[in-house]
Amino acid sequence: MVRINACGSDESSQTRRVRAPAHDGFWHTREMRISAKVDYAIRAMSEMAVADGPVTAQQIAAAQDLPLRYLLGILGDLRRTRLVQSQRGPEGGFTLGRPADQITLADVFRAIDGPLAEVHDLSLTTLEYRGPATELRTVWMAVRASLRRVLETVTLADVAAGAIPDHVISLAEEYETAVADRPPSSR
Repeated sequence: MVRINACGSDESSQTRRVRAPAHDGFWHTREMRISAKVDYAIRAMSEMAVADGPVTAQQIAAAQDLPLRYLLGILGDLRRTRLVQSQRGPEGGFTLGRPADQITLADVFRAIDGPLAEVHDLSLTTLEYRGPATELRTVWMAVRASLRRVLETVTLADVAAGAIPDHVISLAEEYETAVADRPPSSR
């Protein structure tokens, strides 16, 4: 989930990019936060997407350098939403619940964290602002639409094959250019 801080605090200027999840379980950037659970879920499911059969949690944890106990909880969440299936026994493990080209990153986000973007844990359609902030709801809806434009068009098969859609690559390049053009203190 991307958390939109609409409380007026300057939280975004306080966060910095880190290589590992911060103590609150979110990857921090100035632009948005992606939970470690979502990141781990996508990485685990990418391993399943390229496997020839069931993959054990231990194999996934080792391949992606993930904490096993945390991964087991994530796999349980994914199993409950039927994005992942489990098979017991000596040949058991985890497999995708449907073909990798039919599972979008948005499916994984929603299974793990709920809606793609929220403000105060409310539906964007129920938000009301007054006065000069009236149009802020429109901005938050555009943020959600932008996320959907990327996350609903990239599948696990795309990630696993390294075949990200061109429009997503263009957005990533646009981002990299914008970051490179910023002064080092604001990156």
